[in-house]
Amino acid sequence: MPEMEKPPLQPIRVLFLCTHNSSRSQMAEGLLRARGGAAFEVFSAGTEPRTVHPLAIKAMQELGIDLSQHTAKGIDTFAAKPALDLVITVCDEAQEACPFFPNARKQVHWGFPDPSRVMGTEEERLAAFRRIRDLIAVKISRFLGYNSSFSLEQLYAAAKAEELQA
Repeated sequence: MPEMEKPPLQPIRVLFLCTHNSSRSQMAEGLLRARGGAAFEVFSAGTEPRTVHPLAIKAMQELGIDLSQHTAKGIDTFAAKPALDLVITVCDEAQEACPFFPNARKQVHWGFPDPSRVMGTEEERLAAFRRIRDLIAVKISRFLGYNSSFSLEQLYAAAKAEELQA
């Protein structure tokens, strides 16, 4: 039986990338930070950053995850930083705008609909943010459940498997 791989000494650096870094990527960052623990160093960014959407903040507060101090960041923020182990695009526009992130060891795409495009009452719009939050949460839970060793290659395989589940 092969020996189990030990977790790396350095956390795995993950970037969630979306167009505006206002909803999906922010929620994904908050969820992986909360559920992945010290094994991950988690970030989010946008190709055209705006501000963090108040309904994304509200939806995450319902899970006890505080995004109120988060700010939207552009991808240029990460240009001079150490390489990212895994970049996960969470919207189709970001995947098209940035099909290859130059500072990433691995990259996958997990597409989610944009909750900010939903029209209606605030409660209807919040319901859309909850639905996307919950879809992201399921994806992250499955991603973390693939193995306990957290080697980059195994996590990439898990992320790629989730990409194919779309």
